[in-house]
Amino acid sequence: MADTATGYHRNDGLIPAPGLQFGFRHLEAVIDQRWEVQTRLLLVFVDGLGLAPAGPHNPLAAAPTPTLRRLLGGPLVAERVGAAAAGSRLAALDANLGVDGLPQSATGQTALFTGVNAAAAIGRHASAFPGPRLRRLIHRHGLLGRLDSAGHRVTFANAYSQSFLRDLESGEARRSVTTCLVQYAGLGFRAEAELAVGRAVSWDITRELFVARTGAAVSCVSAAAAGEHLAAIAGRHRFTLFETFLTDLAGHHRLDVTPAEAIARVDGLLGGLIAAAPDELTVLLTSDHGNIEDSSSRLHTRNPVPLVAVGPAVDRFAGLRSILELAPAVVAGLEG
Repeated sequence: MADTATGYHRNDGLIPAPGLQFGFRHLEAVIDQRWEVQTRLLLVFVDGLGLAPAGPHNPLAAAPTPTLRRLLGGPLVAERVGAAAAGSRLAALDANLGVDGLPQSATGQTALFTGVNAAAAIGRHASAFPGPRLRRLIHRHGLLGRLDSAGHRVTFANAYSQSFLRDLESGEARRSVTTCLVQYAGLGFRAEAELAVGRAVSWDITRELFVARTGAAVSCVSAAAAGEHLAAIAGRHRFTLFETFLTDLAGHHRLDVTPAEAIARVDGLLGGLIAAAPDELTVLLTSDHGNIEDSSSRLHTRNPVPLVAVGPAVDRFAGLRSILELAPAVVAGLEG
């Protein structure tokens, strides 16, 4: 979407989405003056994070999570649902969507970011990357595109590797739901250059795994520093999305990172983020399906997922009961 007064696309001077022609860089000072806001929202999407009762097989019950414990009055477990402390709320969201079987990433994320029951639409839960039918739903109903079309300044805070962006340009990349959201909205992609100067955050938060997998020439940071970077990005946008799938990979035992270590890293990110967040920012943390909360299995679960809301607009999200309700609530929250 272009700003009709300037002709500039609101992509922060980032790498344009492949297949779309944007010849201009964004003038941040001009746009900041034109998009005065009262409410900013940041959605921290944590893949594979469910809510289960405290117990010996729930690593979230004993993991070192000082930020979550302060916000919720205890660990991130089912017993804390309804907790209201330190300006925060915890709700439990259904992720099963009325479909038998274990919830999966492609349909769960499509549902979360569109408000459409993707599993019901295709008759099953679908894993990993979205196929053509799910991509059509994302293209038509994707949250980033809807907000951008409504004139809101939106962004995806994650950094992409240069090799992935080359593959995306050539059509060889396998596109996740979030990548489709960014591409279909015509937004810019943050790359290694942005990550190096704190204008992006890596999916693993502290950059170690990002560097190991991509060879990017960036320094590792603490989880709290990554949270500060995310707060700065969110402070310049009406809506910001960040994704980490560290938790899901840890739950599947695909990394040399334990579930407790993974959720502790998310907690560190949240701590740095909240400490640096502007007053008008409301932070939402949620997931697409359960996994990491049950160490007795490497599979997904049918547990509900958490919705942790922190900030001045928490009451607008406290009553949600399904992942299908989040995208409409975000749209309504920015219009109110």
